[in-house]
Amino acid sequence: MTTVYSITGMHCANCVAKIQAALAHAADRVEVSLDPPEVRLTGPEISGLDALNSAIAKAGAYRLTPKVDAIALEETATWLITYRPLLIIAGFIAIASLAGTMTASGINGPLWMTHFMAGFFLVFSAFKLLDLTGFADAYATYDLLARRWHGYGFVYPFLEMALGFAYLFRWAPSATHIATIALMGFSSLGVIAALREKRTIQCACLGTVLKLPMSTITLVEDLGMVAMAALALVTAAHG
Repeated sequence: MTTVYSITGMHCANCVAKIQAALAHAADRVEVSLDPPEVRLTGPEISGLDALNSAIAKAGAYRLTPKVDAIALEETATWLITYRPLLIIAGFIAIASLAGTMTASGINGPLWMTHFMAGFFLVFSAFKLLDLTGFADAYATYDLLARRWHGYGFVYPFLEMALGFAYLFRWAPSATHIATIALMGFSSLGVIAALREKRTIQCACLGTVLKLPMSTITLVEDLGMVAMAALALVTAAHG
């Protein structure tokens, strides 16, 4: 974790040295710059703003203020770097799903969802199958059924694959949508439990080949598929 603060009252290199010394114990890493006048604190535990200002007040007439924009940009950059593989894969599936769905009047939404869900399940199951044992071990750390029956982790990728082919060949659409809602809805329960417990574990959505942390984006994946399957059911019923 990195936090950036602007500093007022700095004039020279001597100020930099004094602030550096005053904040030496405030974080694992302390970087003070004169141009721009700011301090960058890095570490798992960083002192609060009041404590930081009390520490540098002893060194001179200095004061820290939150540099919100810098913090937000850094957090965004970190998020994008962490989830870049997932975003690229999902983006490619979304773009490829446009093939055959565009007509003279625009994009065929229901058909696009069918293509996207086919691509999602086939690609994500393929990544899991690259290291089936590793996936099963990782999945057992948070899935409600896999935690009780380890074998479910070996079965799950094939269930995703079956759904992928069902969407691809448009086999029994209603049954496929219901199966998707049941499978992904149940899977999301384990993700919710892990997030509520604030456990730091690996997300197994792309197997073990790509290391991704468990986060709300995992929940969005599961519930997103549930939502699309439910929407497809409603659309078919009113079609």
